[in-house]
Amino acid sequence: MIRTYGFFGLIKLIIQKIRTIIFFSGSRLIRFPIIIRGKKYIDFGSKLTTGEGCRFEAYNNQKSKKSLIFGRNIQLNDYVHITAMNNVVIGDNVLMASKIYISDCSHGFYSGEEMDSSPEQHPIDRSYNISEVIIEDNVWLGEFVSVLPGVTIGKGAIIGSNSVVTKDIPANTIAVGSPAKVIKKYNFETKKWERIKK
Repeated sequence: MIRTYGFFGLIKLIIQKIRTIIFFSGSRLIRFPIIIRGKKYIDFGSKLTTGEGCRFEAYNNQKSKKSLIFGRNIQLNDYVHITAMNNVVIGDNVLMASKIYISDCSHGFYSGEEMDSSPEQHPIDRSYNISEVIIEDNVWLGEFVSVLPGVTIGKGAIIGSNSVVTKDIPANTIAVGSPAKVIKKYNFETKKWERIKK
């Protein structure tokens, strides 16, 4: 391990592990600094690993339950930011690269319907648009991915770097772009990722 982390890096890792055992007993390794708001509304699951600078915000959804739920064996890298006002669920064995943003809420409504927010209203004063986010098991999110409210990412899906997920992504697919679009699907018969024909 000293070859990987260096002497001082290994000392830092040992300190992080001790802090994890004290403050996050079910987790594998929580790297500090970390920002947590609304800890009582977060279920940290088991064997969670985080990078440095992660930020988790969870709020009372008035249902007396957790708003942000982690499954088992999840690994988040540096600067992952997750906001949960109602329901963000992250399944088992999910891998996230760095600088990812996931939120089940946004300031205002912009769908072209009767309750749309006015641009004359200050953004901070606009009503929250809240819709749950579900990330199923075995999902891999690349660097700089954003997952917006109301999205379900299906089991085994891969989201490419810099993608913005605005709609549901089916299981066992690869999606890229802004907005993210499916470009490949895994074929369980051929055991290959096959490009989606347009």
